[in-house]
Amino acid sequence: MRFALPSRAVVLSAAALLAIAVAAPASADADPPLPPQNPYAGPAGTATMHGDTGSSDATPLAGPPPGALTSHRAALASACPTVLDGSDGYPVALCTAIFGQAPTVHLLDPATGDSIAQLSLAKGSLLGGVYAYLDNQNRLVVVDGNRDLLRIGHHDGTLSVDSSLSLAGAVPAGDSVVGLSPDWQGRVWFATANGVVGTADEATGTVRTLALPAGEQVANSISTVPGGTAVATTSALYLLTAAPDGTPQISWRQAYDRGPGRKPGQLSWGTGSTPVFFGPTTGADYVAITDNAVPHEHLLVYRADTGAQVCSVPVLLAAGSESGTENAPIGAGSSVFVASTYGYPYPALPAGAPASVPASADFEGGMSRVDVRPDGSGCDLKWDTATRSAAVPQLTLGDHLIHTVLREPLIPGTADTSILDPYYYAEIDPQTGAVVRTAFLGAGFLFDTLQMVGTTAPGGVVYQGTMTGVVRISAP
Repeated sequence: MRFALPSRAVVLSAAALLAIAVAAPASADADPPLPPQNPYAGPAGTATMHGDTGSSDATPLAGPPPGALTSHRAALASACPTVLDGSDGYPVALCTAIFGQAPTVHLLDPATGDSIAQLSLAKGSLLGGVYAYLDNQNRLVVVDGNRDLLRIGHHDGTLSVDSSLSLAGAVPAGDSVVGLSPDWQGRVWFATANGVVGTADEATGTVRTLALPAGEQVANSISTVPGGTAVATTSALYLLTAAPDGTPQISWRQAYDRGPGRKPGQLSWGTGSTPVFFGPTTGADYVAITDNAVPHEHLLVYRADTGAQVCSVPVLLAAGSESGTENAPIGAGSSVFVASTYGYPYPALPAGAPASVPASADFEGGMSRVDVRPDGSGCDLKWDTATRSAAVPQLTLGDHLIHTVLREPLIPGTADTSILDPYYYAEIDPQTGAVVRTAFLGAGFLFDTLQMVGTTAPGGVVYQGTMTGVVRISAP
């Protein structure tokens, strides 16, 4: 441990460490490349929910420095899955209000994390209030419930809609945009819940679309790199490019095992993963998702250029007889890290979500590291732990640590969950999977991180969304 923890944190961290089964440490890339910086997105590591438009869930920044930590909860009466940080240092959060469930944008005070301005948007689907990104002018790009593509800027401490483009002619009534990301020509790519993929050119007002095969749905965001746009449906992973007029076209498609049904701790029947670009050469050599196989999910890695499968590796083996995840992996260099959400007790599910199979399960946690072999001939499981991550983990290359939040059981040694569970900010050694530092955040549903991602901002500040707002974690 790097510093003295409160007594209860010491007990819980020791229990977690004793439960970890770690393979021999593996060497890691000293400075693995991240996906190429998108010229139409905000700063690397803080512009999207998953850090960059390649969705690596990694950042060149460092987390909080060694020593004591402090945290402050901004009570926003909203679940806040997306907290982004612009080049001007002002965090912007996209939240879903508890009452009324309307998406709301909050401009946060960088010194405290408290809201200094807010703007309500038209209500759409549950996932329509989740995915957004910051553009290169620090504007939040999002599609609201009216199917309008908005750019929301902040000026003199206020939020305003700087531009709007209707997608209503391209997105059918009753459908909603789930994920969106810019390409290297400045177009905005989007995917809808019912499997429509499109591009929007705001300079000309041109919107082009492609319908994916009937019955395939999209429940996660999309990812863009210079070589194309990756979209994962409930049946397959796609790499798409744009025709000269902007119309999406399929470069390759790879079906995966979606299993017999939605697993407990997942929000849809299929992969829970946003596609993740990573690789040791360009930062986008490969693209990865998880499948929904039983009893254990597999990490699936493909060559980004051809779609050729590199490997299919069972993951999340340590915690129990079954595994699953709703979260995107971390991808950096040749390594991929996967965290389990199997059995996580979400308070609500998207409309139309099928019953889970089985009907319920304990939240036992789990995290795995998989490395692609140097010659690309396959992948190897490097370590596998029972860490109970309650957030999407993020890798910070500035200090070579994985950051997440642990949900510990109220009764140590059990897999039970309750509304009184304690939550701990945690740092994990990516070489071994060992938890190396924790700090108590709070107990009870107010601090439930709901498997949402944290964002590391410059200065070693972490913003973590919760069921009721945002927690700001930093040195005193």
